[in-house]
Amino acid sequence: MADTTLPHFLERSMRIRARRERIFRFFTDSERWSSWLGVGSTIEPRPGGRVSIRYPNGVEAGGEVLEIEPPARLVFSFGFASGKPMPLGASRISLTLADEPGGTLLTLRHELADEAARDHHVQGWRYQLAVLANAVADAQHGAATARIDAWFAAGSEPDPSRRAEHLGDAVSAEVTFRDRFSAVEGRTDLDPHLDAIHRFMPGSRLLRSGPIRQCQGAALADWRATGADGTERGRGTNFFRFDADGLIEEVIGFWTG
Repeated sequence: MADTTLPHFLERSMRIRARRERIFRFFTDSERWSSWLGVGSTIEPRPGGRVSIRYPNGVEAGGEVLEIEPPARLVFSFGFASGKPMPLGASRISLTLADEPGGTLLTLRHELADEAARDHHVQGWRYQLAVLANAVADAQHGAATARIDAWFAAGSEPDPSRRAEHLGDAVSAEVTFRDRFSAVEGRTDLDPHLDAIHRFMPGSRLLRSGPIRQCQGAALADWRATGADGTERGRGTNFFRFDADGLIEEVIGFWTG
């Protein structure tokens, strides 16, 4: 039954490229909770447990856990220590996680007594959920640099068995690759593509140039290509997308020189 004392609500959904079990840890572990809600924020993950939020601007908010169903749903009361725009525990927030191909659909519903207070939180939740998605991505893709380096190492390796070792823990079975000279569909298509590179350009190597840049399940990595004599043959940037398990599932290559 709907709570008639909270007639106003906002909802926001977003897709995160991670399993919901990983995301749910950011609702139950205080260190992870604080990574997206502010240093010093804490949560006691049980019905009746205390919820404390300390935003980076010094504003304090909180409430208590009303429902918790790992790894699918967290409901807690919410308000502000100052009493404005609502006192502690005066509104209700639901966070729901549903499995989807490629990751998880997160839905937030914030129910409030006051329409102006609801409108006040629209942009705040847009921002806060983006911070959550990035915090999850940082944890999910801690091995992104190693997997990208494995991709480049495989591109530089003429021996199929050694190449398989590089790719084994780095790419998904459905990996795709596109650039001006390539249209690869799946892991089984990638092997003959790399064989062809080493047949027609023996001794060629791909090397990452500089650190990767990543955001919410995607990354950019600069590279340079050299010939057998070490002479540079080209350079560019690859776009990488990772799947819900952190494996590379899509690569798009851009040649810049």
